[in-house]
Amino acid sequence: MLVSLSHGARRCGQVWRGFSLAQQFALASSSVLMIGMLVMGIWVSEKIETGVTQNTATATALYMDSFIAPLVQELADQPRLSPESMQNLDKLMAGRDLASRIVSVKIWKPGGRIVYSNHAANIGKSFPETARLKSAWRGEVPAEYDDLGDEEDEAERRTGLPLLEMYSPIREASSGRIIAVAEFYEDATRLKRELFRTKLESWLFVAVLTLLIAGLLYGIVRRGSKTIDRQSQALENRVEQLSELLRQNEKLRARARQSSLRSTEINEHFLRRISADLHDGPAQLIGLGLLRLDGLGPREAKTPPPGDSPARDLEAIRTALSDALDEIRNLSSGLALPELEELDLAACLQKAIHTHEQRTGSMVSRQFSALPDHTGLPIKISAYRFVQEALANAFLHGEAMEQQVRASYDGTDLLIEVLDSGPGFDPDQVASSGGLGLLGLRERIECLGGQFEIDSRIGAGTRLGARIPHDISGDH
Repeated sequence: MLVSLSHGARRCGQVWRGFSLAQQFALASSSVLMIGMLVMGIWVSEKIETGVTQNTATATALYMDSFIAPLVQELADQPRLSPESMQNLDKLMAGRDLASRIVSVKIWKPGGRIVYSNHAANIGKSFPETARLKSAWRGEVPAEYDDLGDEEDEAERRTGLPLLEMYSPIREASSGRIIAVAEFYEDATRLKRELFRTKLESWLFVAVLTLLIAGLLYGIVRRGSKTIDRQSQALENRVEQLSELLRQNEKLRARARQSSLRSTEINEHFLRRISADLHDGPAQLIGLGLLRLDGLGPREAKTPPPGDSPARDLEAIRTALSDALDEIRNLSSGLALPELEELDLAACLQKAIHTHEQRTGSMVSRQFSALPDHTGLPIKISAYRFVQEALANAFLHGEAMEQQVRASYDGTDLLIEVLDSGPGFDPDQVASSGGLGLLGLRERIECLGGQFEIDSRIGAGTRLGARIPHDISGDH
């Protein structure tokens, strides 16, 4: 049962959400206005019936009191009416004017006892006092339309007519004291027609007013709903356009990253070719030149005597060529990468550190944590170059003090740090000087979508960091 109710509620909710704002308002406002119309109509009808009934009862009571009160004054000091007074009342009720209007009359004494009625069978009987009878004893003129449910109303119910029941206090002429209560039953056939017509008019007025209000409100909401629908459609179109632009930007970004990765490999390929060309071209020629110079004279004449100008020139040429050969070999060695394709990332970093230690004779500590086993070649190249150049800078400017390399992987990014405890520097001052070292490191990392970090203060050492997204390092 609960499952069925829950399913029905969900179904109703889905149907409701399928309506437009104007349709939702039409349904909701119709329900609210219909309930309001019913409540207002019932309230107005009750007020009309009560007002008309009370006004009619008051007028009738005053009219009847002018005839009956003079005939029952003896009740001020007598418990019942005399036969003469009762005959006079019978004659009065038999008159053409009253008989056409008043169906029944009862005169009550305290305690609910009837001392007179045009239905002789009720005279002398006692009945429980009703709320309206008690109100009349307090001086009020209560009335009730077509309500004949009391025990003493048996004779009136048999007439089958709609009756207006009213109570009128009868006062003593000299003192104004209430000595009896007269109950009248007036034929309300005409009153019933008037009440029906008045109620019908009031219901029509309330209905027309409700429909007018509903129509005006619906028109306003429908207009607003159309405006909202147009704006929503325009917004959806705009969002779709922006989404398409974002997709295009993402494609361009992916292509840019792919281009950066390819440029890294192409750059290393050209560097390898330059290294080979330097080694196989100028280096070989300079080496050949040195051999030819060595063949010009004996090895013991390498150091010429003072004043021997040709010998000094020859030695100067040999020394310059030898230094140039060493420089070319060093450049060639620095430009050429070792074979990294078959190495994992940790091995690549170890190789960069080991090569630096061999060249400089310095010691570098290392700390690797959870590095991935599979990394694309562009990442390995960039990581190798970053460590290579950062260690070279630390050796040249950081006095090779407590050099350290850290590398870790957090599941998304690679973090590589090169630290030293050297004299440090001011990053802003170095950046403004236009140096190419740190700028090259930054561009190398940022072209892969990474972040380059510098943390250094004068007298507090230096930390260079590279955070590289690992998701771009797959095969391509």
